[in-house]
Amino acid sequence: MSSFKKALENNPVVAAVKNEKQLENALNSNIEIIFVLFGNILNVAELSEKIYGKNKIGIIHVDLLDGLSNREFALKFLRQKTKFHGIISTKPTMVKIAKKLGFIAIQRVFIIDSLAKKDLKNHMVQECDAIEMLPGVIFKVIKELSKEISKPIITGGLISDKDDILQAIEAGATCISTTNEELWKIK
Repeated sequence: MSSFKKALENNPVVAAVKNEKQLENALNSNIEIIFVLFGNILNVAELSEKIYGKNKIGIIHVDLLDGLSNREFALKFLRQKTKFHGIISTKPTMVKIAKKLGFIAIQRVFIIDSLAKKDLKNHMVQECDAIEMLPGVIFKVIKELSKEISKPIITGGLISDKDDILQAIEAGATCISTTNEELWKIK
């Protein structure tokens, strides 16, 4: 985990890819961490091989993977048949199982109100390696949570320019994830 935390700290921008074209662009960029937001049971191993072959850190969003249920069996399948380093999920149970299987586990949360923020602080951070918090432009909340949570905070969603990246990091985010390929070039 400490090497993953260091990788996040050293890479303020994470590529979040939602199709093959974006994946190819991320693979051919200086980006070191790739969040895969698409795929299915037929191509998931191939996607992981491409990322692994370029010596990048691949993290699959299991909730968005077609053909696999959100159960322990799906994570065991990914562990045995792919080279992904970790998973993202909105489901705390999946995050907990992923950790037990040796994956990097990222808890994705949508901060839509004070109850969601409280839930995050009280329950969701126990089992994960990092939190991916959406939307990523709620700098006041990022600042508050970064002081109260000892896990790396990745922010994503609605990040549109370098200023958003800098404000998120200044507020306490470790890094940001984005599908905006122009932002992948920012270091």
